[in-house]
Amino acid sequence: MSDTSQRLHLPGRRALLVGGAASLAAFALTPASGASAASRNAPAYLRGSATRAVDNGRVRTWAADTWRSLVAMTDPKTGLPADNIPESLAAGDRSGYTSPTNIGGYLWSTVVARELGIITRGEATGRLIRTLKTVERMEHHTPSGMYYNWYDEATATALHTWPDSGDKVVPFCSSVDNGWLGAALLVVMSSDRAAAPWARRIFDRMRWDAFYNDNSDPAHQVRPGGLIHGGFYPYEDGRPGGTYRGTHIGGDPVWLTTHHYDTTVSETRITSYLGIITGQIPAKQYFAMWRTFPATCDWSWHEMQPVGVNRTYYGIDVYEGAYTYRGMHIVPGWGGSMFEELMPDVFVDEAAWAPRSWGRNHPLHVRAQREHGLIEAGYGYWGFSPSSNPAGGYREYGVDALGLNPTGYMSDQESTNYDPGFGDCRPATNPSPTYGDGVVTPHASFLAMMHEPAQAFTNLANIEADFDSYGRGGFFDAIAVKSGTVARRYLSLDQAMVMGAIGNVLGRDVIRRAFSTPAVEKALRPVIGVEEFGASPTA
Repeated sequence: MSDTSQRLHLPGRRALLVGGAASLAAFALTPASGASAASRNAPAYLRGSATRAVDNGRVRTWAADTWRSLVAMTDPKTGLPADNIPESLAAGDRSGYTSPTNIGGYLWSTVVARELGIITRGEATGRLIRTLKTVERMEHHTPSGMYYNWYDEATATALHTWPDSGDKVVPFCSSVDNGWLGAALLVVMSSDRAAAPWARRIFDRMRWDAFYNDNSDPAHQVRPGGLIHGGFYPYEDGRPGGTYRGTHIGGDPVWLTTHHYDTTVSETRITSYLGIITGQIPAKQYFAMWRTFPATCDWSWHEMQPVGVNRTYYGIDVYEGAYTYRGMHIVPGWGGSMFEELMPDVFVDEAAWAPRSWGRNHPLHVRAQREHGLIEAGYGYWGFSPSSNPAGGYREYGVDALGLNPTGYMSDQESTNYDPGFGDCRPATNPSPTYGDGVVTPHASFLAMMHEPAQAFTNLANIEADFDSYGRGGFFDAIAVKSGTVARRYLSLDQAMVMGAIGNVLGRDVIRRAFSTPAVEKALRPVIGVEEFGASPTA
């Protein structure tokens, strides 16, 4: 089954939280038609056609304001952050629910705030311990140590009904949501001596093999090497379709999703990393995931026909496929978003540890997103990733050509579909689309700053100057650049990605250093470092 992503959302309500730099250095960044009066009054250093050097002081201001939004989202008693909050930053406007991902994001953001001098070391320790004490006692699936997807941030109790509607909530343990909590726990363990014991107790009881399909069940075979389930339901009552009963750690039954994450450019590789680091999942699982789906006509449903060769790692045959986009070969994700490509890179310096795979693909993906926004689509701005929809709700955005999914993620409100065909197997229907109201999200540019700091800073500075896109809590979550419509709220995870990326850029790789200890490097670097992607700056 293809990676249809567990970052689905309940419609209209809540997310399931789920080389070419110089070529554009002098590209004119023309404000879109939705640009506000702010663009006419912007400071001179923010305007003009050239890429600007990073203003570290301004980035620190952005970080401090972003931290303000996270503090506003966080309940002072439990230390748990809400999923989102509107521009008011009022405690009474918190969403009323949180997730393991949100909690993890707050933990690593606290470490960054301390590193950048936004808060004192003592305040950081107090915040970390308060949150971890709460997490340790929260209801969870005891045999695996994994947490459910939704909790009340004010009471720390698992949600069984939604706070706004009363609809039933079925407990679910998500592999990727627990993965981000686990990653944050490792960061805390290396970053704060006083908080480390609390983080270690929680981390040590988490079993990453709880999500691993090792092909031992003849009825539920997956790719050689095994794959990571989307998650499991601990109880039979209320579970949806698309699940099956499996035996869990300790012998208790759980109901596993038939969906597996099967693409390597995906957020879920953080869960694979944690399993490999702890020795609970074999290294070969990393190579079970598709780089692209095959190039044969039997697979002609995906976005475009890839090019590539087959190689073998850890006994697993891997098709090192890549898509062709604007003269580059790039390994795509499922949807083509910055989040899929770069969020694990916040924790593991993938480009340094795997120079022939991620070291090629990360800068190419960033370059491709930039060229899509500035040249191909002509938006004048760039940075595409799942975010709030400026028209309301939540939506997945990306660069369609960088995703295996033939019908998503799109970069504009009109969902303009790029279709180059599939060689001789399927004709092209829309190889040169005309794009509409592009939607950019600031967190995508902050992630890109780890690879293109000057280009990302320039993009963010122009977004701030040209739109009413900034509040007391930092950048609002998304901007539709043609209409000028802004999603005027803050999402906990997106703000945490901003903090994590800034921490690495200005804080001497603080998050990467904390996560990637010598023990982690010894376990993981040889695995990811052996691979050679089909990615290349020239086709």
